Amino acid sequence: MENYKIVVQYDGSRYKGWQVQKSTGDTIQGKLQEILSTLSGEDVEVIGSGRTDAGVHAKGQVANFHINLKKSMTEKELLIYINEKLPDDIAVISLEKAEERFHARFNAVEKTYRYRLYVSPIADVFEKKFVYTFLEAKLDVKAMKKAAELMCGKQDFKAFCGNKHMKKSTVREVKEIKLTEIKDENGLKEIDIDYTGDGFLQNMIRIMTGTLLEVGMGKRKPESVKEIIESGNRENAGYTAPPQGLCLMNVNY
Repeated sequence: MENYKIVVQYDGSRYKGWQVQKSTGDTIQGKLQEILSTLSGEDVEVIGSGRTDAGVHAKGQVANFHINLKKSMTEKELLIYINEKLPDDIAVISLEKAEERFHARFNAVEKTYRYRLYVSPIADVFEKKFVYTFLEAKLDVKAMKKAAELMCGKQDFKAFCGNKHMKKSTVREVKEIKLTEIKDENGLKEIDIDYTGDGFLQNMIRIMTGTLLEVGMGKRKPESVKEIIESGNRENAGYTAPPQGLCLMNVNY
């Protein structure tokens, strides 16, 4: 069996997330596995670098799969075949043979996600599926940056985990949180928040974003982040920002 590494892009708007589910066929992993299993004639498991929630997008999701092909195909032929069968909101942008032991999840050392905030009272019709249109236009970005600094480092992020029954370790290392302001002739238009770390818990980035927004609105102080982390209590953190603003940008190995 050959092991293949792929990079996948998808608009997650109409999908129930990455992970295959028995109750629906509308998952990214499910769509890929259906195509590859048909091609092989036996079940093929596609292993992603991590799970993305329902409605979350990806520009650089990495996955791998082992497959026995019925007929010989070059990497280019296999790439073309997969993309011909995929719906038009999912695309495999690269495919290559990998070492037998390569594992998209276990070998990943760093991931970067971007959360896009559209700061306007009016939604952009062409972007609304990919940004969180934040109607509270006035945000203290300086305070948000200060709070973001306190979220960085190797810490126990249990308070920022959406799974209250998490049994595994909730310790993660957030290496950087970068806020970029995008302006036009009318002033601030968009804030992009890039999160880079060794891994993220369920809903972690969306909860961190909601917390940063509450800081920006003046509902909590930047210093409260330290108290939230020390408490280990999800109830002390901010709200969970909606999924459409979040996108997995790239995975490093």
